[in-house]
Amino acid sequence: MEQDINIKIIDRDGVEHEVVAPTDMAMNLMEVVRSYELAPEGTIGVCGGMAMCASCQCYVLSENELPEMSDDEEAMLSEAFNVKDNSRLGCQIQMTTDMEGLVVELAPES
Repeated sequence: MEQDINIKIIDRDGVEHEVVAPTDMAMNLMEVVRSYELAPEGTIGVCGGMAMCASCQCYVLSENELPEMSDDEEAMLSEAFNVKDNSRLGCQIQMTTDMEGLVVELAPES
C-alpha cells in the first residue's frame, strides 16, 4: 500500500518547509513544490516536467538513494546556471516511499 512521505524543501528565500507528499499520485518533486506554492508561479516547471528547462533544479542535501540521472537530465544540467555536484532536476525525482526524509534546496532562479 502506498503512503505519504515527509520531505523538507528549502525555498529560494532560505525558508525550510516540512511537507507531506503523496506516493500514490505519480507526482514528482517539481509538482510537489508547485502544489505547495513554494516558488512563484511561472518560475518552476516552466517546461512542464520534460527535463528541458532546469527551472526546477534543486540541490539534494539528504542521503536518499536517487534514480540514476537520465541523459536528458544530465544534458540539461550541463547547460544550466548555479549547478553543483548535488544538483538534480526536481521533475525527474518521483515521490516514492524511498524518498522519505528527502531534503532539497531549490536552486536560485537563473
